Amino acid sequence: MASLLLSNPSLSSLFLPKKLSISANLKRPSTVRVLSFRNPTYGEDARSEANAPKFPRMKVRDPYRRLGVSRDASEEEIWGSRNFLLAQYAGNERSAESIEAAFEKLLMDSYVHQKKKKINLKSRLKKKVEESPPWFKNLLGFVEVPPTVIVFRRLFLFAFIAGWSIMNSAETGPAFQVAISLATCVYFLNDKKKSLAKSFIIGLGLLAVGWICGSFLVPTIPPALLPPAWTLELQTSLVTYVFLFLGCTFLK
Repeated sequence: MASLLLSNPSLSSLFLPKKLSISANLKRPSTVRVLSFRNPTYGEDARSEANAPKFPRMKVRDPYRRLGVSRDASEEEIWGSRNFLLAQYAGNERSAESIEAAFEKLLMDSYVHQKKKKINLKSRLKKKVEESPPWFKNLLGFVEVPPTVIVFRRLFLFAFIAGWSIMNSAETGPAFQVAISLATCVYFLNDKKKSLAKSFIIGLGLLAVGWICGSFLVPTIPPALLPPAWTLELQTSLVTYVFLFLGCTFLK
């Protein structure tokens, strides 16, 4: 009976206790195989990084010395040194991280230095204005600084009138060009003042002041510094163009 139960597992599970049925099943040993998976590229990367050249200044704390640049190096020189070192020590991750860390530190220091410089310049100018005499403060109340685009456009326009005067100085003189420059100044002033009469008066005042200053300033210039074809009238008109440009551009 016992041999019959052991030979038939289904009958043994019905008549024998659980412990005996389990031991009967454990008679046949089972083999367990452990499978190992290995990435073939991992070993190659590790070997290539081990063979890659190592950055010798990796532990240098000074970022300038680590990148091999001077303290007054320009931004282009810093970028060039960083790119050269990254290409030279490519393949070594720790070397690349050390080079990038020094480069980022220099960029941050440069940004902070420029920001402090701008703040110091503004604070100095503000302090100078506050310490200036009352008449100078009142004079600054009549001055405004327009956008850079407007300044360059008007500078180009008056420079064109000045070149036109120089080209035609030997023929008819700059009288017509001076009239054009006065009309241009009045036009720009009227855009601010919204009063043609007031703009015309200011333009005539700028013309008179420029012509008087030119009459006193031009004779003090050594003749060797000026072309022989430039007459006194032409030189005075050039000074007048400067006054007209400054007036119509920076006056409120």
